[in-house]
Amino acid sequence: MRDHGQCDLDRRRFLGLASGAVTGGFLGLTGCDRTVDPIAHPAEDLDTGGWIDAHSHIWTPDLDRYPLGQGFGVERLKPPSFTAEELLAECRPHGVSRVVLIQNTFYREDHSYLLDAMLAYPGTFGGVAIVEPEKSRDPEDEMKALAQQGVRGFRIRLRAESAASRLELPSMRSMWQSAAETGLWMCCLADEGALPALQKMCEAFPETPVVIDHFGRIGVTGSIERSLLDVLLGMAEFERVYVKTSAFYALGDKSAPYTDLGPMIRELRDAYGAERLMWASDCPYQVQKGHTYGDSIALVRDRLQFLSDSDREWMLRGTAEKVFFT
Repeated sequence: MRDHGQCDLDRRRFLGLASGAVTGGFLGLTGCDRTVDPIAHPAEDLDTGGWIDAHSHIWTPDLDRYPLGQGFGVERLKPPSFTAEELLAECRPHGVSRVVLIQNTFYREDHSYLLDAMLAYPGTFGGVAIVEPEKSRDPEDEMKALAQQGVRGFRIRLRAESAASRLELPSMRSMWQSAAETGLWMCCLADEGALPALQKMCEAFPETPVVIDHFGRIGVTGSIERSLLDVLLGMAEFERVYVKTSAFYALGDKSAPYTDLGPMIRELRDAYGAERLMWASDCPYQVQKGHTYGDSIALVRDRLQFLSDSDREWMLRGTAEKVFFT
């Protein structure tokens, strides 16, 4: 087991990596007891012709090499294993060749597994990291260092009861300003009740690129709240705001074929244009409790007849490619 006091994967690690401590095709951890060669898999030819899943998680049962963060136990791993290889085995039969990996909160700010997967499969995985503004003295430096390792976005959790106060933190506002200057993306996992506060933040930082995950979680209670959907639709006025149409298993009727979400997707397409929408599975949660990967992608690829071929091309590949792979 790694000693966190000796191998502190925080700001110093990322700054060290940014200054050239990436070696041998895998991460070299300055000051640690090892050079990481964590995923024993050769680099493979990159397929850029398939679809892109804009939001998925991975984790490994190897807790010696990749320990969970303080306060998180193995009971959080449901299923017990969902490795990079298991994800690829799930998505490739459906024509998905690239995936945007989202850092798991139970690893906190230790991005070892996410970054190692990106290095093991060059170009196959994009990355969204976590920088906690409450903890970081230099969030902008951390963002820039992670960006040098291929990370394109930073996940911000916005709970309904605390979103307004969290977005007002000086360090949070520094992150948004830095994102505006660097073209990095603020990827917001926002409760539906947090959307009004997020809308105000977008008004304050109109140049900041923003991705709203999972429709802003509208429909998580089972019903589509019209007033909150109107807020999300209204945010289309900010040209740098994008939306993930994702996590179908958790929204609305919560059952395949998920066509009850079609009217909301249609309104979003009309407001944002398909070039600012992207499909995502939210694996492994999408492939549990009777839900399947195939049913998720099929909603956009096959079942929504109001989508044109161009709409599908943008939502299943073009938008995510523009945001996370360029």
